[in-house]
Amino acid sequence: MESAIAFVGAALVIGGLIGQGFEMRKIRASVRADEQLSSKNIFADRRNFKWYGMIAAGFVLWYALGGR
Repeated sequence: MESAIAFVGAALVIGGLIGQGFEMRKIRASVRADEQLSSKNIFADRRNFKWYGMIAAGFVLWYALGGR
């Protein structure tokens, strides 16, 4: 059972990182379309917070079981 939960935690981390990468690509494309040359911080964009939460949940699950 522990290995299944650790696998789910690792999957959450990997899925969150991949999802955030795609989201940041969309944010950068919208910045270029709006012609706001890097006027906003893309890491603090509200669309990234769901991915940050997913990554954090994965780390919590993984480390709660010893991080094997």
